[in-house]
Amino acid sequence: MKTRLRAMFCDHLSIMRGKYLPNSKIGDDSTRFCRSVFGTHYDKDLLDAPGAMVKQGLPDMELRWLHDDIRDSWHASTRVVLGDLYDDEGEPLALCPRRALKRAVADWQKHGLTPKVGIELEAFALQADDRGRLMPYDAPGGVVYGTGPFADPLRFNDRIWAMADDMGFSLDMITAEFDSPQFEYTLTFDDAVKAVDDIVLFRLMAREVALEYGIVLTFMPKPVAEAGGSGMHLNFSFLDEAGGNALSAGPRGGPEHMNDLARGCLAGLMHHHKGLAGLIAPTANSYMRLQPGTLSGYWRNWGGDHRNVTTRISSEGGAKARLEHRTADASANPYTAVAAVLQAARLGVENTYQLPPMETGDGFDRTDAREGTAVDLKGAMDDLERDTALAEAVGAELVASHVFMKRKEVRKTRDLEGDAMRDFYVHFI
Repeated sequence: MKTRLRAMFCDHLSIMRGKYLPNSKIGDDSTRFCRSVFGTHYDKDLLDAPGAMVKQGLPDMELRWLHDDIRDSWHASTRVVLGDLYDDEGEPLALCPRRALKRAVADWQKHGLTPKVGIELEAFALQADDRGRLMPYDAPGGVVYGTGPFADPLRFNDRIWAMADDMGFSLDMITAEFDSPQFEYTLTFDDAVKAVDDIVLFRLMAREVALEYGIVLTFMPKPVAEAGGSGMHLNFSFLDEAGGNALSAGPRGGPEHMNDLARGCLAGLMHHHKGLAGLIAPTANSYMRLQPGTLSGYWRNWGGDHRNVTTRISSEGGAKARLEHRTADASANPYTAVAAVLQAARLGVENTYQLPPMETGDGFDRTDAREGTAVDLKGAMDDLERDTALAEAVGAELVASHVFMKRKEVRKTRDLEGDAMRDFYVHFI
């Protein structure tokens, strides 16, 4: 068959939605979807969410893309593209997460700074047993930083790497994580929108390749109750107008070498810590991961090369100087999550929030911080609604829709435990 186009967007639930289109669509073009997909929940429940227009006729929205953004696919005779969403009058759709990220980038560019982003994804591999129940992938030789067939007997990660090369993704690393069968996938730093475009396509590719091996590769935050959680660590820095790393204060990094920009970003992330969680850890399952002493970004704290703080300052300086925010998980829409972190950091710089002292505890037996995220999704939505400055920066309509859908999710999941909770999400995240 002729090469077709798979046009997609990442929705409010971090689900990839799209269409297969004919070869004639390979160019600057568009296609239409029902806008009320933004009122659709994981269980296919159609809800009258703000902006979804479920009770106003379920009108169209339009996905537009550019020829230069079309890329090769991991499937034969298929190319893929991501685009931006517009309403039926041709105006940018306020609910579009990719547009929220573009606004965050533009807000930083007003300061002469261009955000650069690197994302670390963690995922668990599951496979069906003889009765069709999902169980952890059988990799008894798996260890943290494991590579090779003991960590991945089916070698599905080799195929993921090969496909990433074919698609032009710049992989920085694949390795086994602490809790077998958990894996980490990291792409190299890039401009913020390009980096997130790459991560959402990479994540989809990895899940679809793994499925060919009978593996359900899930990026949900806590799919295995007795194991650790999976995060989506967001690393960021900024290019200044001269092309240098604006977070760098010299060849050495770490807390003792921070400049005013880094301090302002940290202050913003601390100030908006509780509100941020509702956007970047946005499922009931997220709060099974977000617990003290779990390296998850629960506490409102920061530090140097310390995995038990929420915002970590790299010890690398110069071109590699960066901040790492560790609360997010991949049940969040990556565009919204990166936009939220960048906007919280910007608000810290612009409003000169006070930066609390650096964490000195080990994070297991002792922690200076006394404030964490909410303990459940309901509390996180309360915190997000109270943080009106963050909501306005990210996009008031997008956040209102998000809060509505997540309050419904609280009710949908309140009686779910164990495998039932996992299975509510696992095939979508």
